[in-house]
Amino acid sequence: MGNEIKKLVIKVGSSSITYKNGKPNLQRIEDLACVISELKNRGISVILVSSGAIAIGLGRMNLPEKPKDTPTKQALAAIGQCDLMGIYDRFFSEFGYVASQILINRDVIDKQERRENVVNTINKLLEMNTVPIVNENDTISYEEILFGDNDKLSAIAAHLFEADTLIILTDIDGLYDKNPNTDKTAEKIDVVESITEEMLEAAGGSGSKVGTGGMKTKLEAAKYATDRGINVVVMSGENPKDIYKIFENQQLGTFFKAKK
Repeated sequence: MGNEIKKLVIKVGSSSITYKNGKPNLQRIEDLACVISELKNRGISVILVSSGAIAIGLGRMNLPEKPKDTPTKQALAAIGQCDLMGIYDRFFSEFGYVASQILINRDVIDKQERRENVVNTINKLLEMNTVPIVNENDTISYEEILFGDNDKLSAIAAHLFEADTLIILTDIDGLYDKNPNTDKTAEKIDVVESITEEMLEAAGGSGSKVGTGGMKTKLEAAKYATDRGINVVVMSGENPKDIYKIFENQQLGTFFKAKK
């Protein structure tokens, strides 16, 4: 699989790049920037879909816990987005690349003019050899805040980008046959040929304390992408440099095969 990857979307969840108190995990963000820069050096086109704005806004404002009301979450997203992009910009600059930001809503796929504008912008940013960083426009959109943690958005971005692979970095190392947090007999599933309705129904949970996307949203994203011919890997974001192992054809996380 690794040698076949030419266009890649990497999605990173809030819990992978922030601590529980909302402070940024600078080491992981730097490692992620290093990996993406190295892949670009190899000639691979990469788009990053990053959550974390609300979590970082929470830490910046020194709030004890994530608020429940949407307006406060949107305000924290506005605050945290500035910090998050500033951090990415500094780390990508270290490795010789310019970070660029794209804020979109998930309905972009349904409106041709918006879709074309996004695709044209992404292609131009890649042509300019920048690193496009995509996030949902949380200050005006409430769907992601309530339901998705950018999982579905990453699949949409992969489709728009005509990517061949989507890697979702999260706080669990793949899909299990049972809940590994409550059942010690749970076993990780290495390869999924097809995502069934039973699998979607069995997946539950709302994610971590700083994120909103549980395994169900990742399965939904994987189904959206694989239905459109895109391979998907769901893997732990604890060590972003593990991404290199995928390019060495090592088995990591859960591999969802694209439909031909």
